[in-house]
Amino acid sequence: MMKLRLAAILPAVAMAALAVPMATATPAAAHANCGTGASDKDGGSWGKWADGANQRSGSSTGCGINGVAYSTHRLDYHCYTVGNDGYSWTYLRNDSTGVTGWVRDDLLSNGGSYTPC
Repeated sequence: MMKLRLAAILPAVAMAALAVPMATATPAAAHANCGTGASDKDGGSWGKWADGANQRSGSSTGCGINGVAYSTHRLDYHCYTVGNDGYSWTYLRNDSTGVTGWVRDDLLSNGGSYTPC
């Protein structure tokens, strides 16, 4: 009969534990239709920016443009969602212009908000 040593079993147990999904993660809300806003759930500080990114009325390039965020503007991220295009989008307020809107996260510094809507 073959004996298993504890040292041989522990790596397998550790790998199995990594394969279990974490239940504590909160999924992002679904696509934000054109004309949809979101409350400020992201308590992060300012200092975020975009370089000529369109602020849209929903999480889609098919939604109207409310304004444009530039690198000289101060942005306040509110939360993020996942658009129908599969990209994540952050709802934000441009404190330099007062305009709110959705910007695709790959166009934002820090990759956008980390707080789901």
